Amino acid sequence: MTENKPLVVITGASSGFGAEDAKLFNAAGYPLLLLGRRLEKIQALPLDFTNVMTAAVDVTDQAALADAIHAAEAQYGATDLLINNAGVMLLGNVQRQDPKEWQTMLDTNVMGVLNGTQIVLPAMIQRQHGTIINMSSIAGFKAFANHAAYVASKFGVHGLSETIRQEVANDNVRISLVAPGAGETELLTHVTDAGALKDYEAWKQTMGGLTLDAKYVAQTVKFIYDMPQEVNVREIDLAATRQDS
Repeated sequence: MTENKPLVVITGASSGFGAEDAKLFNAAGYPLLLLGRRLEKIQALPLDFTNVMTAAVDVTDQAALADAIHAAEAQYGATDLLINNAGVMLLGNVQRQDPKEWQTMLDTNVMGVLNGTQIVLPAMIQRQHGTIINMSSIAGFKAFANHAAYVASKFGVHGLSETIRQEVANDNVRISLVAPGAGETELLTHVTDAGALKDYEAWKQTMGGLTLDAKYVAQTVKFIYDMPQEVNVREIDLAATRQDS
């Protein structure tokens, strides 16, 4: 039943952390708006779609993102939780990486978060209620080789999250951040730098070949949201125990 539960919006919901978020909040009975560029993957998730809306939206397109959110709000009421999960990780050495890959990461990882935030924040402030959880990374506060532009984008997510949190704290709106370490997601499937990918896989083997299960990241997101509105868990960093960096 969703009569008494508010709308949850998840970007990048087709796989990885976003897909696990969708499963968890769907099982808990929340109406959902699931957004991603690969609509067929979202629609293939093992969900009860009775109170789920989906849309093929790129978060860098603020107008399309706003249209999708407003359509869901017309059906389910105001967005109470926005999970800014959409992101890309294109590893590469700065000396040889295509600058177009830098721009892709900055546009999606930073501008996408700002776009979604700007859409839902005014109504949250007006209601004095709402939560935005931004998905960052341990690379948002710690550097890694072959991650220069990705690190820059995630440092940006950390910075904008804390800045906006300060700006809206007196309006009883929560801005929180989750920073996972290396995870079992599809992020690496788009890496074009073979050397960087080889180095990453070798590092992963030092952890026994297994990194953080995405379901635990989703549980962390829900833990933050389940706290009373007057409690803001500002940031949680988590990683596989065997990740040494």
